[in-house]
Amino acid sequence: MQKVLLGVEAIAQGAIDGGMSGVYAYPGTPSTEITEYIQHSKYAKEKKIHSQWSANEKTAMEAALGMAYAGKRAMTCMKHVGLNVAADNFMNAAVTGVNGGMLVTVADDPSMHSSQNEQDSRYYGRFAQIPILEPSNQQEAYDMAYYGFQLSEQFGVPVMLRVTTRMAHSRAIVNLKETLPENEIKLPTNPSQFVLLPVNARKQYKKLLASQVNFEKASDESSFNQYFDGKDKSIGVIACGIAYNYLMEHFPEGCPFPVVKVSQYPLPRKKITRLSEETESILVLEEGYPIFEELLKGYLEKEKVKGRLDGTLPRDGELNPDLVAKALKLPVKYGLDIPKEVSNRPPALCVGCGHHDVYRALNEAVATFGEGRVFSDIGCYTLGALEPYRAINTCVDMGASITMAKGAADAGLVPALAVIGDSTFTHSGITGLIDAVAEKSPITIIISDNESTSMTGGQESAAKGIIEKVCLAVGVEAEHLHVINPVKKNHDEMVTLIKTELAYQGVSVIVPRRICVQKNRRDIKIRKAQVE
Repeated sequence: MQKVLLGVEAIAQGAIDGGMSGVYAYPGTPSTEITEYIQHSKYAKEKKIHSQWSANEKTAMEAALGMAYAGKRAMTCMKHVGLNVAADNFMNAAVTGVNGGMLVTVADDPSMHSSQNEQDSRYYGRFAQIPILEPSNQQEAYDMAYYGFQLSEQFGVPVMLRVTTRMAHSRAIVNLKETLPENEIKLPTNPSQFVLLPVNARKQYKKLLASQVNFEKASDESSFNQYFDGKDKSIGVIACGIAYNYLMEHFPEGCPFPVVKVSQYPLPRKKITRLSEETESILVLEEGYPIFEELLKGYLEKEKVKGRLDGTLPRDGELNPDLVAKALKLPVKYGLDIPKEVSNRPPALCVGCGHHDVYRALNEAVATFGEGRVFSDIGCYTLGALEPYRAINTCVDMGASITMAKGAADAGLVPALAVIGDSTFTHSGITGLIDAVAEKSPITIIISDNESTSMTGGQESAAKGIIEKVCLAVGVEAEHLHVINPVKKNHDEMVTLIKTELAYQGVSVIVPRRICVQKNRRDIKIRKAQVE
């Protein structure tokens, strides 16, 4: 059977067919569609494969590890910066190992299409010392998800599956395999495996270190890693993941240079040693950081290895066929120049979005205090940094708005104000609120609630219906907790409310609540379809 699938959809289908019992994730571009595909899969629904969204990436990874503890196959999905949130569990899961298969699927975003940085998750995989899979096409994305559970169970460790934006969001025909049955529940045979007291952790870590030689052997023997000989030995090419596609676009009849295609890590040492011995120089093509170029410079002749570090390829941004051609001194075909009359169109809040009304009121309320005191967060409302509002001064990482406002207030910048969304609040804003309440920090927090994780497509927010309860539970005083409908007719009321709470020398929370206009439209369509 064949299907035309996005790379992320191929991963989802491969995991379903590979006998997965649950996926755990927090939405983040370009990884979101993996979980959404599973949520909409008829087979997954019939088999009751878990696919509900988690509050954040840390809780997602911990739940997946719990399912793997019970002997089932589980996958957790996130974008690259989400792995930072889950890093504590990720690193320790490599030490505990797993009982059932566990895939950690991470979607990196080189060129920062919708992200704060270009972080390369392969560093985390290498840091944790676990096998990494990186597909070069959609068929491999499917096969790796299918095979990754087996690899995880073979070695008893989590396996990272790393993709990048172009692979995630491009389509191809994928050949499907036989659907495997789910594992039965089976508890670990080693009762101390998951109890990381030092006495146990030391044993588990020695076991992980001893497995490295087996990981490398598996990589050398993997069908995902291949050596292609070539007649022109002046240069050899190491092409990792999707970079192999960029290379082969120039050589549909076959590359004249020897090539080592790498899609499973650790690096296949035997193949790379052969490449080094047979060629005069080596060009490393890898999407993201020059992690393996740097590694190769450590045990090969430094000048022999070319790539991002020596300027043969750009140090930042995505690779593409033109950059590969330039590095190989091939003709580069450039497209037409963009006419000067055509300018980039910056992103903007949707027409009718409640954030518009929040920022109008916010700007008016803080005008008398001067600029530089509004700390924001990650979500649709981050667009308040652009025209016409220019209402916010920071956006660093999920949940940082509240804690940065607290720190600024501690420094004497009073009043300080935080803007955070409903989903981001439950993701990682609650702990910052606890700190602020504990010290009675003079900050005002606006939790702009559109009842949705809207930036990534309108997924259900874990915050729905609980924000006020959470605020009261952690100690926000009831008289300084307010809910208001952000519409034009309430503008003056919002301005007055914000000004009043800015004058309060303690923690106050204002919750402007209006459903996301896009989600509202989708919900109406769904209700109409159900009636019909």
